[in-house]
Amino acid sequence: MATLLVARHGETTWNRDGRIQGWAPSQLTDQGRKQAQALGTWLDERYSVDRVLASDLRRTRETAAAVGDGYGGLPDPEFDTDWRERGFGTVQGLYAEELLDEFPDHDRTTSVIALDAAPEGGEGIPTFRGRVESAWERTVSTTDAGETTLVVTHGGVIKLLLAKLTDVAPDAALAESSQANCAVNEIRLDEADPELVGEELTGWRDLLE
Repeated sequence: MATLLVARHGETTWNRDGRIQGWAPSQLTDQGRKQAQALGTWLDERYSVDRVLASDLRRTRETAAAVGDGYGGLPDPEFDTDWRERGFGTVQGLYAEELLDEFPDHDRTTSVIALDAAPEGGEGIPTFRGRVESAWERTVSTTDAGETTLVVTHGGVIKLLLAKLTDVAPDAALAESSQANCAVNEIRLDEADPELVGEELTGWRDLLE
């Protein structure tokens, strides 16, 4: 039985300010780096991580590095564009309210990740879902029995993965708020029936100074 640990990146300047990140090179705040280091220490106490996969965006690269600092030595991350957040094209960088003004038909009570329209230069939901599904299938097929893999990715990606594992409709999952920064989810990889055994784990917060 293999284990997949899927973590969201640490807090960024754009998270803090409420801006739409998409593929932007937003960087971690000091708090985000502390979160990631605490996550690494917490993981080191519980898991023997054999492989690290990550989105290639700046905030996930920085998170993976900080997790490694806290863990005390992780394998070098393998970066994969398929683990990226949904691309938002020309609306990247807007505040959520500005995007809602531009797309007034979008339900304001739901996450902007669930936007039905594909912004200019961005991704529609079917494209985003297909990319995440490819990352999932490739990861599952290359994870050996008994191996523990850490994936550092994004809120929207995690929503789609959890929808897959819990039989929730993807559109409904995308409408929900994202997990907390550096929350981690434990998935038991059985080839026939992968199982979510720990959702939005944040025990590492006890280690923050």
